[in-house]
Amino acid sequence: MYRVYCRRRRATLPDRKGTSVARNLTQLELLIELEPIAASNVDRHLSMAKDWHPHDYVPWDQGRNFAAMGGIDWDTGQSALSEVARAAMITNLLTEDNLPSYHREIAENFSQDGAWGTWVGRWTAEENRHGIVMRDYLVVTRGVDPVALENARMIHMTNGYSAMAVVDEKARGADIRPDSGAGLLYSVAYVTFQELATRVSHRNTGRVCDDPIADRMLARIAADENLHMIFYRNLCAAALDLAPDQSMAAINTIVQGFQMPGAGMPGWRRNGVLMAKHGIYDLRQHLEEVLLPVLRKWNIFERNDFGAIGEQAREDLAGFLERLRADVVRFEEQRDRSLARAARRAGQLV
Repeated sequence: MYRVYCRRRRATLPDRKGTSVARNLTQLELLIELEPIAASNVDRHLSMAKDWHPHDYVPWDQGRNFAAMGGIDWDTGQSALSEVARAAMITNLLTEDNLPSYHREIAENFSQDGAWGTWVGRWTAEENRHGIVMRDYLVVTRGVDPVALENARMIHMTNGYSAMAVVDEKARGADIRPDSGAGLLYSVAYVTFQELATRVSHRNTGRVCDDPIADRMLARIAADENLHMIFYRNLCAAALDLAPDQSMAAINTIVQGFQMPGAGMPGWRRNGVLMAKHGIYDLRQHLEEVLLPVLRKWNIFERNDFGAIGEQAREDLAGFLERLRADVVRFEEQRDRSLARAARRAGQLV
């Protein structure tokens, strides 16, 4: 029903020959036209979301005081997590901690009225639970250094994060400059991929923690992220029907400029390398578990409603994906050699 509605309302202008051609919609026009889709997907989300409470996922009986209250401060020997698991947990938690930046970006590109405002508030409240439960778990179990964690949080949140700023920087010198007049399209495309990427990272982190409590907690968070992704994915699908060229250009820009929202946090490069080397989030997962499933769901390479701008963006995207496939193979070859060297060194030390 909504796709028919969107196609009827597609904005057109006559060209010099009198033929109707699609024009770019303004931010306000996009918000008005897409609000029925937002409303139906808010209802869908509320019907499927499961209420849960962070305190039910934390082993409180493992907790004890730190030195400030007569106990013992943290040291590495207290953590039951491996180095890889600690790196992944810290990265995922600091990513969740930067919620104010994500809220600001979504709120600026959506509206505070109607279904848009309802979603912004609900999404923010649900996301906030993730940082609460992860921090409680890590502090209670002494999984990571709480002082270093807090210092990193202060730095990361002070710096903030803007997906559009990253995309704009990566687009510099290339022909993928964003159209700032329709930030909604870029934000929705970015968050679609980001929510799915975060889901993958949380699920795989749970598996390397070697703790059923952590695995259960991160599976719960990942389920939330999946529902959030579906909301944004459905919204972007409707935008593609409403403004195909505009939306395709935004998707191409976001895919080529994509970075995880934790980029720039303290230890980002080191922790990211560890996570990629050990299969928590690597290039193949990014391509095969995040980018391609979403692009297939939108029928990006089967659609026949693009104009010249959309076709060019689709061709650019296809070329980028081919290059990324080659990068995946190179990365895995390098990773295999690196892990083999590490195994040989470990064997020599035994």
